[in-house]
This record gives sequence, structure tokens and C-alpha cells, in this order.
Amino acid sequence: MAPLAVLPVFYALAGKRVLLAGGSEGAAWKAELLAAAGADVELFAASDDLCPEMLSLLESGQVRRRANHWSAAAWAGYALAVGECENDDKAIRFSSAARGHGVPVNVIDKPAFCDFQFGSIVNRSPVVVGISSSGAAPILGQAVRQRIEALLPHRLADWAALARDVRERVTRLLRPGAERRHFWERLAQAAFRSGISVSAVDDWLAAAKGRASGRVTLVGAGPGDAEYLTLKAMRALQAADVILFDDLVSDEVLELARREARRILVGKRGGRESCRQEDINATMIALARAGRHVVRLKSGDPMIFGRAGEEIAELDAAGIAVEVVPGITTALALAAELKVSLTHRDCAQSVRFVTGHARDGRLPRNLDWGALTDPATTTIFYMAGRTSAELFAHLLAYGLSPQTPVVLANSVARPSQIIRRTTLVQANVDMRTMDLTQPIIIGVGAALGERQVSAMPGAVAV
Repeated sequence: MAPLAVLPVFYALAGKRVLLAGGSEGAAWKAELLAAAGADVELFAASDDLCPEMLSLLESGQVRRRANHWSAAAWAGYALAVGECENDDKAIRFSSAARGHGVPVNVIDKPAFCDFQFGSIVNRSPVVVGISSSGAAPILGQAVRQRIEALLPHRLADWAALARDVRERVTRLLRPGAERRHFWERLAQAAFRSGISVSAVDDWLAAAKGRASGRVTLVGAGPGDAEYLTLKAMRALQAADVILFDDLVSDEVLELARREARRILVGKRGGRESCRQEDINATMIALARAGRHVVRLKSGDPMIFGRAGEEIAELDAAGIAVEVVPGITTALALAAELKVSLTHRDCAQSVRFVTGHARDGRLPRNLDWGALTDPATTTIFYMAGRTSAELFAHLLAYGLSPQTPVVLANSVARPSQIIRRTTLVQANVDMRTMDLTQPIIIGVGAALGERQVSAMPGAVAV
């Protein structure tokens, strides 16, 4: 796991005493939050220092006023302390007094004196999402909160309450492992869909009982940027028991997976030592037969040069349930980076995805070069880094114009991305500047010359 700036800890405050010093709007916001968590908030502030929001909290009984000022004798029995201090000297006295009595302290707007901080919150209680920027960029934290607010349906609270209420029945009726996981996965998926009643829980319990067999989900991880991952792919990663992932799957994508999921690298990269496909198939089948939910995580889209057809056939033959979650293939990510349409109506009426090497690592011998040199077609060659010289020679020999636009791309949609524009006659020379140890795709066709690449951080455009 990557280093954490802070540890997100969710603290049950119901019935616990919290000392609050200060009566401003900032203190009132903290008081409202603490009271919502069930804390007994005791206020130390002069009456003429109380803002209207704090007065309202006092009138409603959510906050009790103890005295004008805190004192050294006032600290016994508090779970937390929150203080508003107008200068560093007062902040030092307040935080030192709290720590001297073993009370974690927060000084409002003075992070240097804080043991803990208040983050942005998305409230679907009992589901509560906390967001922290570690004090570096509160506005960024608020922007993240707004994104999450839009993603989480308000009915999520009802489903979370249902999960809490039904947990004892699940424990009593369903066996640990596949039975319980199948039930909880169905409930979690239903929470994000409309038109499903919570009354369906009885049917799900019945369906989950006796379920012992596992399953496999083939998931497309996209080209590398985790933001290209689909919501369905994210849910599959969160529901996985075991993840078999390829060498090109980025760490950012793996970071989104369920923490408890076992991760197994089954690296497959052209020109390198790789796991045998037969061993990958056997591993998937063995894990699924043991009742596991196996996610086979592939870079790009599993159905585009990902050998998914072979894996599906083996799983079907073994009687293992299999599902496919598509991903964004690298060709489409390249088009997005270039800001060009692969099927621009003025110059390309079709698009082709073509493999650049066969089983023996050479250029496939059965390619239809007549079709590949159609000037009204955009062709994207995958895995063609080591066969590019022969590829370009064939395209020229079969009559494609030497001035046809060509795009050479390394590590598309990754921080190390390099994209170079060239022409067919010059492409072989420009290929010498590309890193053959990194994934390469080659685009050929008039549509790729429609506009220039925009230079951006993390990308090189030539």
C-alpha cells in the first residue's frame, strides 16, 4: 500500500463527552458535527462571544454551556477536545493542557497543534465517508466530496440499515465463504440500482444458501489511467477474492481493488518471459472450484488481443460461471489523447485493429495487405514494436502512400506516455526513438493527420 498521510479512523462518540472552547461559526460547525455523532458537547465560551449558530445549538440542547473559560481542572473525563485559539500562545496552552490529560485535541484552523483533523463528510449514515487532504487543500477535499455525493444514492442509507439488521440472519442461515459473499454482493449491487425493493432480501437469502461454486470475471482494466476504469469493473474488483492480473495493469488500478483480495501476477508481455496460458487457465479453474470469485484483470479490453476467447472456452468446459466486463482498449485511448476520430467521415469509413505479431513473435503471415492499405481505413497495430520495420515495408510495397500519417505511441494514458507523429516513409527511422520494452501501438491512416497533438504534462508529442 502507498504511504498514508493520515490514518482514517471512525470513532464512535455516542455518549462521550467533548470539550469545546470557542463560540464562533467555525466552532459551531464542529459542535453540530460532534452532536450529530452523538457526543455530549460541553461548551466553554463567554456569552458575548457566541455566534447565532452556536446560540441555536444551545437552545436546541445539542450543546451545553459550562463556563466562560476552560481551566486546568476541567479536563477529566473528556474523549476529545476542540478549541478555537486566536494566537499560537493560546493554542500551545490549550493543546498542552489537553495532551497532559491524555485527551486528543483539535485546534481550529491551526493544524500544527492538532492530533486529529475534521475532513469533508458524505453522510449516508450508517454509511459515512470521510475525506482528508491533510490540511493541504481543503477546497480539493470539498470537490472530492461533491463527486462522491453525486455517486452515492440517498437510498444507500436504507440499504446500509438493512444490511445491519439482516446480518444476524445471514450469519445464522448462510455458511462462511461463497454463500455469504454471494448474498452481500447482491445486496451491495442493489443499493446502487433503482427499482429494487429491500423486500427482495428473503429471495436472495434463499438463492445464496447452498451456493458453493466460485466464478470468474474477466475485467478490462483499460490502458493504465485508473479514471478510465468502468463502474462495473470497479465493483468486480471490490467483490473479488483473488485477482489474477497482467503485467501491464497499473498500480493505480490495483489500488482500487478489495483490500482483502489476494493478488497474483500472471505477467504476459511480448518479448519477455511470461506465465503460460495453460497455467493461467488451470489456476482460474482451481480457484473457482474452491469457491472463490476470481477476477482475471487484463490491460485494455479483454476481448481485444487478450486471449479471452481461450479462457472463456476453458472455463465453459470446466463448468465455471464466467462474466466479461469490457474495458477501454488502447486504440480508443490513443484517439482520445490525439483528439481525432478514427472514423472521420471525410477520410476513414472503417477502422481495423490488427495484431503485430503471431505466436512465433513474427509478423503474422496471413494478413490481408490489400485491405490494410485501403486509404479509407484507419488501422491500429497492437504489439508491433519489434515487427514494425517489416510492417512499414509491407504497407509501402502494397501501395500505401509514403505520406500517409502514422502515429507511434508508447504507454498510452500513463505518466510515461510518448506519442510521435510521422509519416509512413519516415516511420521506420522514428521507431528507433521508441522504447521497445514498453507497450507500443502504431496507428496508420489519413484520419490520424486531422489535428496536432496537444502537449501536456506527462506526455511527449513530436
